[in-house]
Parts: sequence; C-alpha cells; structure tokens
Amino acid sequence: MSNNITKLLRATFLIVIFFNVTTNASQLTPQQITKVLKESYEKFKDDNRGKNADYIKALAEVNSSIFAISIVSASGDIYEIGNTKEVVSIQSISKVFTLALVMSEKGPKFIQEKIGVNATGLPFNSIIAIEQHNGSASNPFVNAGAIQTTSWVKADNSAQRWKKIKNNMEKFAGEKLDLNAPVYKSEVNDNKRNQAIATLLEANGRMGSDPLKATTIYTKQCALNVSSHNLAIMASVLANHGVNPVTKKSVIDSNLTPKIMSIMQTAGLYDNAGEWLYETGLPAKSGVGGGILAVVPGKFGIGVISPRLDEYGNSVRAQEAISYIVKKLNLNPLAQ
Repeated sequence: MSNNITKLLRATFLIVIFFNVTTNASQLTPQQITKVLKESYEKFKDDNRGKNADYIKALAEVNSSIFAISIVSASGDIYEIGNTKEVVSIQSISKVFTLALVMSEKGPKFIQEKIGVNATGLPFNSIIAIEQHNGSASNPFVNAGAIQTTSWVKADNSAQRWKKIKNNMEKFAGEKLDLNAPVYKSEVNDNKRNQAIATLLEANGRMGSDPLKATTIYTKQCALNVSSHNLAIMASVLANHGVNPVTKKSVIDSNLTPKIMSIMQTAGLYDNAGEWLYETGLPAKSGVGGGILAVVPGKFGIGVISPRLDEYGNSVRAQEAISYIVKKLNLNPLAQ
C-alpha cells in the first residue's frame, strides 16, 4: 500500500512540475514584451510609405510623423512607446463601440437580422452594396451599417443618442474623450454621400431614427480624439471578456465580445481584412485617422497610431508594427 501511495505521489509531483513548466513557457514576461515593443518601434519609425487621408480636409493636415504603440494586458499592465499622448480622430474604429452599445441593448440577433454580419466585398462607402443585399448594409463596419447602427441606439432625441454613444466609448477608454471640432466641421459639411446612403436605407425600412440626424451623430462619433493609449485600453476590454482591466469596471457582457470580434475579423480593415487575418489572425479595426485597434483574445489589447495610410485606408506603420509584435511574441490565436 505504501509503495502505491509513493508511486502516486511521485506521479502527481511530476505532473505538477510538467504543468508549471509548460504554463511558464507560454507566459510572456514584461521584459520580453518591452523588448519586442521597442524593436517594432525602431524597425518601422522611419517607414514613410503611404499618405494621410485627404478626402476629409482636416485629416490631410494631421502631423504624419506621429507614431505610437501601446499594449494593455488583460490584467491591466501597460506597455507603451512613441508619441502615446498624441491624438487623432477615431473615425471608423468608433463603429466597434456603437455596435457594442446596440448589441447590448437589442441583442446579437438584432444585428444579424437588421443590419447583417457579412463582408460586402465592395468599398466601405458603397451604395451598390446596399442594392445588392436587399436594402441592407450587410455589416456594421461599412458606412451604411455604421449609420444604421447609430440610428438604433435607444434614445428620445439626437442629443441623448450622442451622449449615450460618447459615454459608452469613454467607458471602454476609461477616461473622457474630446471632440475634434475641426475634423467634425470638415466632415459634417462634406458628408453628402453618407446622407444619400442613410436616405436609401430609410427607404428600405432599415433605419431606427431620422436618417439625416443619425448621419450627423455618426459623423460626430468619428471625430472623437483618441491616443494609442486609449485604443489599447479599449481593445483590452474586448480581450478581457468585457471588463476594463484598468478601471476594473464591467463595460459589456462577456457573451457579446466573441460576436463583436468575429465581425472585426471579417470586415475590420476595409478591403484588406482577409490579408490582415491571414497574416495575424487578430480581430482588428482601423480608421482613416491613422489608428488601428487589435485584440489578442484573453491576453492583450493593442493600439497603434500613425496617420500615413495605404491604398485601402489602413495605417501602414500600424499594420507593420502589430504584425511584427504578433509574430515575435507568438500571439496569433489561430496558431495556439
């Protein structure tokens, strides 16, 4: 009996040792993360490919040299380098958080049935895509779907709708976000195409409130200022199953985060979403202000800002920096 007990204890001890070794091997140290973060910054800081968005006049005037990388772990640890206090307008990245708000209010089935969750295969501001998909936007990350989503936020009026959208994004960021007035004025005076999209959606019974007012609110949400620091914290909420790891406050139900991230995977980087997923495996969302937000589920939120864009409207240096970090730290969730 004593021999059997000894053998059992020995086997248990070996299992515990093996488990600890394999667990420790899979964990990243702060030193490892910091080292790769610095390498990524140094490797791409002088990459001047691409150019600022210029179809929105105010974006063409943003300092194109801004480059900042922030990483926030699911436990709230923060790693940063570069111009992490510099801000740019959030633009299309805002679509993620208004989607989260409406999904919280109406449920994921509503998004699937009323807006859609499939990539369109056409440009983000396409009108043809609406006609080809029975008068619907197809997904919340093209302009049509984002305007639809904004229109469905529960509110008595536009002022209340805007307040809810802004407050929701601030909960994800863990701090107040300021409106970029020059960008907002530049966009709101030149958003005729989005107004046409909203009117077409209204004609097909897809809007939850006045189409032109919803377009104005959508334009306003795109003009909120964010830093790489803000973006990384916002992404970390999704990585941490809906809880902000810095403020420790629950922002969204954990059962909704996989739904949000699945749409990010298929439609987050405009017409280059497939290439991005192929390279990194990460849910992500870009904006023409120069930001990219990426999520390593269960582990990290990553935020990068660099205003120079490629032909798809995605930040060149942000894509390169995140891809490098993912490969060096083995963060591709599809490779685990």
